Amino acid sequence: MGETVLDVLMYMFENFSAEEQEPDHAILREELLTAGFAEMQVDRALDWLEQLTEGNGRPFANQPLNRSSRLFSRFEMTRLDTECRGYIIYLEQVGILSAMQRELIIDRVMALDSAEIDVEHVKWVVLMVLFSQPGEEAAFARMEDLVFDEHEGTVH
Repeated sequence: MGETVLDVLMYMFENFSAEEQEPDHAILREELLTAGFAEMQVDRALDWLEQLTEGNGRPFANQPLNRSSRLFSRFEMTRLDTECRGYIIYLEQVGILSAMQRELIIDRVMALDSAEIDVEHVKWVVLMVLFSQPGEEAAFARMEDLVFDEHEGTVH
């Protein structure tokens, strides 16, 4: 069908995020397969989600300071265009993301199997990361407004 890992993740986020407790992976996998997603994409999406939840409490080897500047690696720059990189930095500058969340988002965006990554992909990953973190309801609500706002402005 041509779906990507992000398509599966977005479907999961839209359909299962309101549930009180995390659904069983085996049941979730079966529901996704029944919904028509390819087995390989479902497995990759579940792995992506598992890596997100595993990494939430773990600090990076060199934990970034809140006032640190981010230099993107050559590999990151080949996957994330200027608009994507600028959007991530913008979200940090306006206080939606912390430096640690910025790093987690870059990690999760880089883990997508999409050949091309655009700002819409970044927005959805940011929503998923913020949703997965306890105590980030205000940041999630601000990001949700940005994602679903009908009058999107350009970021300079």
